[in-house]
Amino acid sequence: MIKIWGRNTSSNVQKAMWAVGELGLDCERIDIGGAFGKNKEPAYLAMNPNGLVPTLEEEDGFLLWESNSIVRYLAGKHDKAGALEPQDAKARAVASQWMDWQLSVVGPAITPAFWGLIRTPPEKRDMAAIKNSQERTAAAMQIADARLAKTQFLAGDSFSYGDIPTGVMCYRYIQLVPERPATPHLDRWYAAISSRKAFQDHIGSIPLT
Repeated sequence: MIKIWGRNTSSNVQKAMWAVGELGLDCERIDIGGAFGKNKEPAYLAMNPNGLVPTLEEEDGFLLWESNSIVRYLAGKHDKAGALEPQDAKARAVASQWMDWQLSVVGPAITPAFWGLIRTPPEKRDMAAIKNSQERTAAAMQIADARLAKTQFLAGDSFSYGDIPTGVMCYRYIQLVPERPATPHLDRWYAAISSRKAFQDHIGSIPLT
């Protein structure tokens, strides 16, 4: 059985667990990080020197960190039917492109709003920084909306691991940016992915904290 080290409220852990759910893998998730701590202790740093979550641990001792890398690895190893990893090389590259876009564009855009609204007391919030974050996130999601006007999912016309990172961010976007521009294609896509059981189990049922 594989292990995923990390608390279930972490967006990065949620990516890994969503993939685990889609692939139907036996998995033990171990609470670490955030309120649980222990991610800066020597035993965990020996597995992941960044002290971040998640970390994948396999029965043979293989370790892997970085959430998107974990998702791609699990799909590459266990997905024999193309449920997550596109079999076409170009579609696979596009899926990876959107995964990387989440890291480089959406994640940095939404993080100040998340910290400001979820983890900062009202009297200490920097509302200008929060508003800027909300605007940057909305602009990013309009890029995804334009893509989804052309395809059913981010990598093409089938669900893939390319949808997972931005799907997790979209769950936060809807809650953190109440005044949003119209994005009908993003809305259609989000309705489809958020109805998946693995999403409901590992993201949709977990409040932002």
